[in-house]
Amino acid sequence: MKLTTFLKTIGADNSGATAVEYGLIVSLIVLAMIGAFTNVADSNNGMWNNVSTAYEEAASN
Repeated sequence: MKLTTFLKTIGADNSGATAVEYGLIVSLIVLAMIGAFTNVADSNNGMWNNVSTAYEEAASN
């Protein structure tokens, strides 16, 4: 196979573009998941801080 034929074949191949698109979609989903998990973690920490404060107040009385 000649080099020019090989390069034309590679240039006409669109399968790599599809993989890049799927990679971008997956990365956006992962970023959304990280944001959601961060929000849940902050809420969870706030809840346990409230429990700790309530326990300390109850234990001091």
